[in-house]
Parts: sequence; C-alpha cells; structure tokens
Amino acid sequence: MRQRIGIILTIVIALGVLIAINSAAYVQEENQEDSELAPNRSTYNARATGTRALYDFLSESGYQVMRWREATDRLLAAGGQKVQTFVIIGRPRISIAENEAKSLLLWVERGGRLVLIDRRPDDYLLPSSGEWTVIAEFLGYPTFSDDPANPNQMTEGVTALRPVQPTLLTRDVESVLPSRFFSSIKFFASDKSGSDKKSEPEASKSEEDGSYEPLPGQSGNKDHGVANSSSTISPAPVVHLATSSAALLVDYPHGRGSIVVLSDPFILANGGISLKDNLQLSINVLSSSSGLIAFDEFHQGRGTTHNAFASYFAGTPVLAICGQLVLIIILMVWTRGRRFARPLPLPQVDRRSSLEFVASMAELQQRAQAFDLAIENIYSRTRRVLARYAGLDYNSPRSEIAARVASRSSLKAHQLEVLMRRSEEAINGGLITERQTIQLVTRLREVEAKLGLRMRSREVKQSAQNI
Repeated sequence: MRQRIGIILTIVIALGVLIAINSAAYVQEENQEDSELAPNRSTYNARATGTRALYDFLSESGYQVMRWREATDRLLAAGGQKVQTFVIIGRPRISIAENEAKSLLLWVERGGRLVLIDRRPDDYLLPSSGEWTVIAEFLGYPTFSDDPANPNQMTEGVTALRPVQPTLLTRDVESVLPSRFFSSIKFFASDKSGSDKKSEPEASKSEEDGSYEPLPGQSGNKDHGVANSSSTISPAPVVHLATSSAALLVDYPHGRGSIVVLSDPFILANGGISLKDNLQLSINVLSSSSGLIAFDEFHQGRGTTHNAFASYFAGTPVLAICGQLVLIIILMVWTRGRRFARPLPLPQVDRRSSLEFVASMAELQQRAQAFDLAIENIYSRTRRVLARYAGLDYNSPRSEIAARVASRSSLKAHQLEVLMRRSEEAINGGLITERQTIQLVTRLREVEAKLGLRMRSREVKQSAQNI
C-alpha cells in the first residue's frame, strides 16, 4: 500500500510540474511585447501592429470578409472561386514558398486580385507586367526603441500625402499619413536592346500652382477608375500615392487579374488606421473590386486544422499537456507489462464453498419435510446456551431453566417455557407445519438476541457466508 501511495504522489507531482511549465511558457508568449522589428500583422491581433480593427470595421460595415487559414493552392479549388481579393499584410511569420507563390499568381491570372501590403515583398510575388518590372526598396529601418503604439513617434518628420491622381483607390481620400518607415516602390521597362530604361515613379509636381504632371505609366485605365479611350489595358503600373521621390501605392494588371502593392503596413495597422484618411484608403484598396475579401492568416501562423478539439484549444497549453499525459500513460503501461522476475504460477482458487454441505442438507430436509430435524439442530444449541446462562446443567428441567433465565433477564418465564416445550414436542414427533417451524426458529433466535448470547466463531462465519 505504501508503494502505491508513493507512485500516486509521484504522478501527481509530475503532473503539477508539467502544468506549471506549460502555463509559464503560455503566459510568456502572451506577454510578448509588440515591436515594429517583429510585427504581428494578423487580423486576430488587437495590439498596435495588428489589423483587427480594420477587419472588425469591414465586417461590421457589411463587407464580405473572411480569414483564409488554408494554403494558397486551395484558392485554385472550388472554395477559392468565391474569393475576389486576397490580402497579405506585412512580412508573414511563415514564409511563402515559391511553389505557393506560383499557385497564388495563377489564381490572379484567372481573374483574382492580390493586395500586397509590405515594405519589402518577395520578388517572386511581384511578377513582371509586360516589359515592366516592379521592385520595392527600403528607405529606413525601425529600431528597438520605436514604439508602434505611439503614432507621434512613428510619423515623426512625415508630412501627409495627397493622392497623385483620382482613381478608385484614392476616392474620397484627401490626405494619408504613413509612417517614417515606408518603402519606395520602383518600376522600370526594358527596351529591345536589353538595356534597362529607368522610369521613376515620381511625378513632377509644381510647388507654385499645385498641379501634378503624371509620368508615363501613371495614366489611369478603365480598371483603375480613369477613363481610357483604348480598349487595350496597358501593362504599365499605375501610381496612386507617392511622395516627391518615392511611390507608396501602385497597381498593375497580371493576366485577367491585378496586383496592388502598398509599401507601408502602418496605414492599415491598429496604431495608424485612425490617422488622417488612412481608413478610407484602406477601404478603397481592399474593396475596389466587389466580392469576398480574404485575409491571409495561414502564413501568420493561424492555419486551420481538421481536428475540432485541436482548433478549440489552439494557442493554449492544453494540447501540450494532453500530449505529455499520453506519453506518461504509455510509459506506465509499458513498464507494468514488463516482467521483472521469474514467472509465478497462477493462484489456485478453491471454488467450493464451506456451506455446500449445509445447503445440501437443508435442501434434503425441506424436500423430505423433516422439520423436526431442522428444529432439533437449532434448539439443541439454544437449550445449551440457556442452561449455561442460567448456571444449570443441560439436562435440568425446562421449567427450572426458564425460571432462572427470567430472573436474570427481562424475559417471562412462562413464555420461555412454552417455547421450549413446543420445540421439544416438535422434536419428539409432534405435528408441525413449515410455517410453524419458521416461527419457532425465529422466536428462538430472538431469545438469543435479547439475552446477548454470542454464537461461536464457526457459526458467525457460516452466517456471514449465508448473507
């Protein structure tokens, strides 16, 4: 027993240690501070670098939005046909592989719309459009001291930007305030001789009259909200938002679809969406094409699982604790099943009961209606203990035994003598029925109980087995 208690206490202590370790690890992950160096752009994140505010606003405003929690190749399946706009915000926690990028771009070629909101998108997510190549370059890098929850610090030294030209993406937008870490989107075209002819995305803007002269490739077409007399869509990228030296918002066609590139996730993040017309620009960028808007959560570490139990407890230490418990149980079963000594023979259990003979005799007496014999077996023992209780000999007259017992107890001498006489008459051959036999035996047992006459150890054991 002590050995079992020790094992139980050891298991309880081990479970407590495992729970404490998993709980501590879980709390440490939850208390991780938001940083612009390692932002979490997930729509589940309600902190400064997250985009939950934008997602909740779109959902409550009646826009069709969803969180895409499967691989990008599922866009080519039946479920992806409902998605019109696919949004990737920031550098994902799980890198997008090149084969996944190929599936995504194939979906765009079939008519989808890809929105990339990142300071430095991967090159394989920015395919060439005709002879035009699009790239993004960093202009500044955040540091550990930059607080994404402090808009004044994030926009220090940055002036609000006005749209370059009226398009669907800049509709109802007067000015936009990006962070000081936005990147520059550049594109250039290659001539037939193979030399690259740079086409800066900047525009010459007159400081005096406030007019804006778009460069080649910045003129709109019918897909960008500006009238186009030509029925052919130009493959040149279109700039919608830019500074005097860098473009921030560009889109260009790809197959039957289009790709939109915004070089500053701060505009959509929880910490910056409330500044100026950042919210309106975000709505225009995401909803300029009607249909379902899907936010990529698969590469943000929120991939779906086909196990409902695992999905419910995702992000908690419950799954880790369950796995460790399973390992402990397997270890216990394995150790219990191993042999640590020589094999022992199986115990020989005697199936026979010690009362088999008594039960057989009782059945024979009942069938033969030998009630006198049954009473004799019981009355002989009762008379013996009564004589002992009275301090007389076994063969003493029953009247004397009854009188002596009555004088020492609360029993009445006459009733006790009648009981003894009827029992002796039945033993000597008097007529008696089965019911009368049971009554006599019951009264004899009551007398023993009232006098507190204990049975012998053998009879106690037999009575316990009968029960």
